Amino acid sequence: MNFLIYAQDVVLPTYSGMTDPVTDKPLKFNFEAKTLGDIISALLPYIYLIAGLSLFLMLIWGGITLMTAAGNPDQSKVGYGRITGALIGFVIVFISYFVVQLVQVILGVKIL
Repeated sequence: MNFLIYAQDVVLPTYSGMTDPVTDKPLKFNFEAKTLGDIISALLPYIYLIAGLSLFLMLIWGGITLMTAAGNPDQSKVGYGRITGALIGFVIVFISYFVVQLVQVILGVKIL
C-alpha cells in the first residue's frame, strides 16, 4: 500500500458562495488556495523572512551573552553555542531555499 500524499493532489474546498453581509456582494480574495501546494507556496516567503529575523536576533543575543560573560567560561560557552546554533540554522534555511529552487526547475512546478 502506498500512503504518500502529494501536496499537488490535495484539493481544498472553495467558498465561492461567500457574500459580504452588508452589501450582499460576492467576496473577492486576492489569493485563491485551490491546493495544499498553493498554501505552502504562499507561506514560504514569510517563513524565510521569519527565519532571517530569528537568525539576526539569535546572533545579537549570543553576542550580548559573550560581552556580558565577564570571563566566565560557562557563559562564554552559552554565547558561542547560541551563535553557532544561529549560523547552523541559517545554513539549513539557505540550503532549503536552493533545494526548493532546484525542485522547481527539475519538476517544472512554480513554488515561489
